[in-house]
Amino acid sequence: MPTIWAGATHGQHGAAYLEFARVSAQPVTQPLYVLMSPPALPAAAVARPRSDSEIPLRKPAVLVLEDGSVFHGTSIGADGTRVGEVVFNTAMSGYQEILTDPSYLRQLVTLTYPHIGNVGVNPEDEESGAVQAAGLIIRDLPILPSNFRMQETLDVYLERQNVVGIADIDTRRLTRILREKGAQNGCILAGETIDVDAALAEARGFPGLKGMDLAQHASTQEAYCWTQGVWQLSTGLPEPVKPIGDQLPYHVVAYDYGIKRNILRMLVERGCHVTVVPAHMPAATVLALEPDGVFLSNGPGDPEPCDYAIDAIRELLETDIPMFGICLGHQLLGLACGARTLKMKFGHHGANHPVQDLKTGVVMISSQNHGFAVDEDSLPPTVEATHRSLFDGSLQGIHHRERPAFSFQGHPEASPGPHDVAPVFDHFIDLMRERKANLV
Repeated sequence: MPTIWAGATHGQHGAAYLEFARVSAQPVTQPLYVLMSPPALPAAAVARPRSDSEIPLRKPAVLVLEDGSVFHGTSIGADGTRVGEVVFNTAMSGYQEILTDPSYLRQLVTLTYPHIGNVGVNPEDEESGAVQAAGLIIRDLPILPSNFRMQETLDVYLERQNVVGIADIDTRRLTRILREKGAQNGCILAGETIDVDAALAEARGFPGLKGMDLAQHASTQEAYCWTQGVWQLSTGLPEPVKPIGDQLPYHVVAYDYGIKRNILRMLVERGCHVTVVPAHMPAATVLALEPDGVFLSNGPGDPEPCDYAIDAIRELLETDIPMFGICLGHQLLGLACGARTLKMKFGHHGANHPVQDLKTGVVMISSQNHGFAVDEDSLPPTVEATHRSLFDGSLQGIHHRERPAFSFQGHPEASPGPHDVAPVFDHFIDLMRERKANLV
């Protein structure tokens, strides 16, 4: 007879215990979970089948890499087919921030930490208005997520946003393949019908991220103002600052190549009111806004095809307006200064990357998310290297010797990750303060 799963609660003195048991022809009790004050079970909180005699409770899914590697698993999101570059992120937390980071556009994100979804999702942790990753790849989806901020489960969130995801695969094996062979194009196929050959053809048909301009697709199409500060544990997200007045004395124009919300919040926290503008906005239009500083945001794709951005940055470098770039913005600043960029073997994606300040020798742990880098050997004499990765020696920061312009490859705003590199925001403020003082 088919195996049946049954559950019951027991307890006394305010303590509750939830026990699942498997009932068959000869009942065998197998306790699976012990919980204090368990929440109501979500619809997804059911055991997966362990044999052919059990009824599957999730649809099948498959991940196929361009090299022919096949990973069978279960679907944890929408039905459908998604292709992209398969990358791995080693962060142990912050999966919602990772999924909603526009830098992950057209990428299938593998999370190496085994249990993903354990605290659910909530609107405050989103780094943009929607999931930006093409798909999600994980080892295990906990069936009983719980957190005081949780508003829905991860699988429901993915399905609602029409994002394909796969669980129950060997992410360690997948990560080894990516480390040894480099980033691979891949395809996730989820639903009742699984066609491995079709998925392989889709994976091999993906053109790859090199040469792909994605910043224009990740960017806002209309300029807008941002005055909301950072999240606090006791109060959550604050209300936007109104009126701006003396509370936010610095006007920063931020180019949106795929900007994260926490970058904007950290600028506001340091006294900036931010005008976010489209990636294609000409330098003359930006200068007409009379900014105290210009920010070049993070974003997805290859920086080299972004001629519109590189040209605008070159024009802005002719002024004395301070400029600060992060991630893709760092690469674009490097290109505008005359350096070259290169595609990395498997990129940097994680929250534990050590970076050294070359001037002070201080080592900082940083959050990283990039598949391209500025070639340090190509830096012109007018640009100096300021930071370097202690993992692979790749360039992590630059500063113009003659202009108040600098950039950092990693993510000093974290979200998720450590805040060791946050002082680079303070350097940006110092440059704007110095310029304003000289104008008086």
